[in-house]
Amino acid sequence: MRPKTNTRIALVQDYLKEWGGAEAVFETLTDIFPDADIFTTIYAPQFFGPHRPRLQHKWQNRVHQSFFKYLPFGYKLLSPLRFLSPLAFKSFDFSDYDLIITSATGAFFPNSINKKKAKLICYCHTPPRYLYGLATARDTSTLFYRLVNIPLQFTLHFYRLFDFKFAQNVDQFIANSATTASRIQKYYRKNSIIINPPVDLPNKPAMDGILSAQRTRDSGKAGGQPEGSEHFKMSSKQKFYLTGGRLARAKRYDIAVRACTQLNLPLKVFGRDFSGYQNELKKMAGPTVQFLGEITQEQKKELYSQAQAYIFPSDNEDFGIVAVEAQSYGCPVIGYNSGGIRETVINGKTGVLFDELTPKSCILAIQKFQNSKINPVDCIQNAQQFSRQNFIKKINSLVSSL
Repeated sequence: MRPKTNTRIALVQDYLKEWGGAEAVFETLTDIFPDADIFTTIYAPQFFGPHRPRLQHKWQNRVHQSFFKYLPFGYKLLSPLRFLSPLAFKSFDFSDYDLIITSATGAFFPNSINKKKAKLICYCHTPPRYLYGLATARDTSTLFYRLVNIPLQFTLHFYRLFDFKFAQNVDQFIANSATTASRIQKYYRKNSIIINPPVDLPNKPAMDGILSAQRTRDSGKAGGQPEGSEHFKMSSKQKFYLTGGRLARAKRYDIAVRACTQLNLPLKVFGRDFSGYQNELKKMAGPTVQFLGEITQEQKKELYSQAQAYIFPSDNEDFGIVAVEAQSYGCPVIGYNSGGIRETVINGKTGVLFDELTPKSCILAIQKFQNSKINPVDCIQNAQQFSRQNFIKKINSLVSSL
């Protein structure tokens, strides 16, 4: 089902100044509703990396920014000035719209908008992690943080009150996972429906190529590029492990780096640095750890198909798109048993989960994985439920029902 063609739709995102899972979801929403206007506090495509040309072309003449765009270095001031975000969202005029869909990453307060007569749907990636005691990207071990923590907690108390109030403005919450749905119920006292994020799975020719490569590996025969595969190489599995994504502290890539360093295992780390975390990782990394920086989607696909496993030590992850991406290319996942990963990885079948957020626990999981017989085909099949097509179908069905 498609929404009525005369329905005027607005799409709202906290900000558009980096690339991660939330931005990938938002891009799909803009594809589903190509005529919808886009509203955000600030738009800084220079930080989209290899995604910049595609997104600038798609979103040309569609993006409306708030007064943050007029501030010198506004993209750097978003965090300390987040208390102004309700004013930024309230400055937009939505009087001509029938439906507003907010993509709430938990950074700002997009549901503070004046929705007028419009219905408001919120696709919630998570309630703000920094308000409810969940791990964030910030370094809380510094002297500065310890000094400001007491007045900061006083401020956050009022933020929580405002966050709850703005959440009551929403007509329908969509949670990206059961983990997030439980948070929405706990902190907002609101029900939600679960629509998992869209994952860019291999198309059928590529899938046939992956399965053909797997059969070749299983039979022990050398093989070239399978017919019908995508442009990336369907190489044989190599000895390295893989981790990465948005290099933020809450993702706890330090666990993977320390574990592989202690085991003397090759580890490749990809992704863009966030708040200096990459430098911290480099200082603790041994000679077997390689940092690739930000990579293209094609490069990532090749790494997935080659890696022994993807290590995902994220602390209470909201969903974890990258863990599903890895499985879709036959790459098992070794992950911390918390949050959304428990909904996407089948322990013992498509990966190995560990129960303590420590290098030792991760090491034991890696060793358990090395002695297991996880079939990459099971990983591929498990990932199919999170397809882009399923996401589009569910979003269209929901919008049409309003």
